[in-house]
Amino acid sequence: MVGIGGIGMSALAQMLVSRGHIVSGSDREESPVTDMLKARDIEVFIGQDMSHLPDMTGLLIYSDAVPADSPGRLHAHDRKIKQTSYFETLGAISKSMRTIAVAGTHGKTTVTGMLAVILKAAGKEPTAIVGSIVRDFGQSPQKGPISVVTGPRNTSRRITDTSQSLASPRLGSGAFLTGSNFLLGRDDLLVVEACEYRDHLLELSPEILVITNIELDHTDFFPSLHALQDTFHQAVQKVPADGAIITDPKDPNIAHILTRISARVFDYTIEEVPQLSLIGEFNAMNARAAKCAAKTAFPDISDETIDQALKDFKGAWRRFEYKGETPNGVLVYDDYAHHPTAVRKTIEAARERFPGKRIVVAFHPHLHSRTESFLQEFADALDTADRAIVAPIYEARTENHTVSNHSVAEAAKHVEAMDSFDEIREALLMEPEGTLIITMGAGDIYKVAEQLTQ
Repeated sequence: MVGIGGIGMSALAQMLVSRGHIVSGSDREESPVTDMLKARDIEVFIGQDMSHLPDMTGLLIYSDAVPADSPGRLHAHDRKIKQTSYFETLGAISKSMRTIAVAGTHGKTTVTGMLAVILKAAGKEPTAIVGSIVRDFGQSPQKGPISVVTGPRNTSRRITDTSQSLASPRLGSGAFLTGSNFLLGRDDLLVVEACEYRDHLLELSPEILVITNIELDHTDFFPSLHALQDTFHQAVQKVPADGAIITDPKDPNIAHILTRISARVFDYTIEEVPQLSLIGEFNAMNARAAKCAAKTAFPDISDETIDQALKDFKGAWRRFEYKGETPNGVLVYDDYAHHPTAVRKTIEAARERFPGKRIVVAFHPHLHSRTESFLQEFADALDTADRAIVAPIYEARTENHTVSNHSVAEAAKHVEAMDSFDEIREALLMEPEGTLIITMGAGDIYKVAEQLTQ
């Protein structure tokens, strides 16, 4: 698996191991995720030359970020080894399982985690792949034999869990990454987070499709909201007549796509949910979507079981995750928000949960294309904090450098740009007691949060 450190790739690696395959992989650099895989006895090779392929390799699975001319894929081509993408592989697996897919611009990771936890609590034994580390997955080691499926996948038996799928790997910083992005359960029930980027959502074959919301994003691929809606329209048309679509049909961005479809539509916004440990009304909406999906998939699950699972839900890595305190006693949280709407709502929710605190945000923009498309929106959202610092833009893909972190600062009223994590860390360490720091973004700004609290 080339790019095995990706959040989806690493979950798929664990699934393939659970099915009896021998899995190894490579990635450009170490991360908490590669540490997690190593702790679970999956061999990972680190380095720019990701060309290591064991002699017995029969299949190469590559991440979306790995081009065809990368060393590993060229090596596989020369050796005539079959290659498939992560999303193609996931799509093939989806066809052999009853699949509940969770999509949308915001909230899909949390909804997927919540839904899997609900179904687990109800004894439905789901297998789940989530786009983050869910703290509720694998909280304590369990011993037991490995039972794998080697023949046709037409049974409904459970794959027995093992201690390696539940270990909590140690990060390089000395902290622990508790939980997993993979939940091992039945081999005929899949709960999976779906991504719309490059139409990857269309690879899946869901019986139930959850769409949390739709806003323009991934502007390096979708030139307009209409283009994004077209992908979602194709996705809802694929849901069979005996399936279901869980969404907010009153949302004008969603109502537009609910035409010429066969499946039933369920409005998740009417569900009642309990008080959560997670912040913000947006997480209450996430809980409503998860509850509606669980009741639709399994009508026998009681509201009491669902509500208790939601109340107990601990959340996912980098979703307003508490990291600790600075030497000055300042609370530090880390969040994955990387779209202007998510940035704004996270700051609003932090103010609601911590009234009277001074809110300071260290934001790591993700992609030049996204930053350019939403430059003023990012500036306006960051201006809602008492202080905001913008780090250099995270380059996840090859792009033209038309904007910078300084562009965001110039478009805002009281946002400042700093050109290194070291500079940002030193500035944040000066913040006095009474401040709440949030490191924010889809890049590796979380490292600053860890350094602040060590």
